[in-house]
Amino acid sequence: MTLKYLLQKEFLQIRRNSFMPKVILIFPIVVMCVLPWVMNQEVKNVRVDIVDNDRTTHSRLLVHSIEASNYFIFNGQKASYDDAMLDIEKSRADIILEIKDGQYLIAANAVNGTKGSIGGGYLAQIVREYAGSTSQSNKNNLAAGDNVYLTYRKVNPPSVNTLYNKQQNYKIYMIPALMGILMMMLCGFLPALNIVGEKERGTIEQINVTPVSKWAFIFAKLIPYWIIGLVVLTVCLLLAWLIYGITCQGPIMLIYLLSVLLALFFSSFGLVVSNYNDTMQQAMLVMWFFVVCMLLLSGLFTPSRSMPEWAYLTTYVNPMHYFIDAIRTVFIRGGNISAISHQILALAAIGGVMSVWAVLSYRKNR
Repeated sequence: MTLKYLLQKEFLQIRRNSFMPKVILIFPIVVMCVLPWVMNQEVKNVRVDIVDNDRTTHSRLLVHSIEASNYFIFNGQKASYDDAMLDIEKSRADIILEIKDGQYLIAANAVNGTKGSIGGGYLAQIVREYAGSTSQSNKNNLAAGDNVYLTYRKVNPPSVNTLYNKQQNYKIYMIPALMGILMMMLCGFLPALNIVGEKERGTIEQINVTPVSKWAFIFAKLIPYWIIGLVVLTVCLLLAWLIYGITCQGPIMLIYLLSVLLALFFSSFGLVVSNYNDTMQQAMLVMWFFVVCMLLLSGLFTPSRSMPEWAYLTTYVNPMHYFIDAIRTVFIRGGNISAISHQILALAAIGGVMSVWAVLSYRKNR
């Protein structure tokens, strides 16, 4: 019965707060409607200058195929390589393609390294396909940048079979991850700020002198935000279906199970932070520090295997790494519980340890 009245108190506090209900309502809608378009690592609108010294039928076909690509903005043909380089120096172009004697030179502006390298890769792929489909000389040379020179022979191109996300739509990769970020923010930050706020107002001392147990107090702080997190997750799944036409390919209950385990960890972590801090500024800085580190080291934006070995070792204790891997397996690949059993056990273990720490670190003064 004590827990029942504590839960009523928490829900009343949330409802009477003029700012909190607006955040809970607007924040997930903005995240799901805006961030999938912004958090996109596809490179488009790469400006290309072409220097066609051959002026043959085949070179004109290559120019037209580049002009028709959705990734490039065709700046037109230049009379010489020096004229095209002038566009690079004045930031009017990103890549130069020079065609001369059946050879192809790609020079990319390396000031924006990501755009130059990925855009150069796109262009090299078009040239490679073009060179493999023509009956010209068997030796077509392609130089990429100032210090890389690649030689292509006329061979059968490798066969690529995309099993999942055949259109390579980056939103499909990001939407499940954004659900995890929402659970992290709602179930991690809000309980921590709630407790620290009560410390600043002095109301937590009134609870400390009551016979309320530590477990009842902590569960009363966590359960409302778990419920809010699950409601927000449901809204996110509906928005993904209504706006993007993206649905979960695996059992939907696994998505909720993973979200509950992630919420258990971050809500417990938020309580640990609030137990060791006395002001909102301190709690926010500490939470933000650890959250950013866990996000960047989770494999959310880049593959975790590409990190240095010492950084990859941190993924073994990073709950976001297990969650991102598991939810993408279920949401995109349609995996079942056996496919993510390792991630479920890891999330449960890490969340259990953190919840015990949250209880032990809370000091209740009698």
